[in-house]
Amino acid sequence: MRHGVKKAKLQRSASHRNALLANQACSLINHGRITTTLAKAKALRPYVEKLITMGKEGSLHARRLALAELPQPAAVKKLFAEVAEAVKDRKGGYTRIVKLGQRKTDSAPMAFIEIIDLPRETEAPTEKATTTTTTTASATAEPAAAPAPSEEKAAE
Repeated sequence: MRHGVKKAKLQRSASHRNALLANQACSLINHGRITTTLAKAKALRPYVEKLITMGKEGSLHARRLALAELPQPAAVKKLFAEVAEAVKDRKGGYTRIVKLGQRKTDSAPMAFIEIIDLPRETEAPTEKATTTTTTTASATAEPAAAPAPSEEKAAE
């Protein structure tokens, strides 16, 4: 019987659910924000917040416990170095869930979950693409400016 157990099953076996949460936690730590279904985001939140608390502790024992939970050692390294440093002044509530609406294919409610104080790296490539487009547009605009001297001659 499941008396008092408040963990979402997510229609998976225990081993599959643990693997899902561990992989999503690694993705969240590596990227800072992931898009998933609302149910998975709500199940992931307490899992990740406990890991971040371990990262803030910073001891060797906490690092070994995190390595036992997460399948990617690089994610554990980032958790203890960058994520723990970013949220060191926060006492809890390290993640935020924002609802995005329904997925078009199966109408599943979607959300993204993000680590609040972690700086975002995904915004920089978008700006580069915009400046490249602007440079291309200005290069095509220069030949249109060439007939301007003939207009000056006509004005004389």
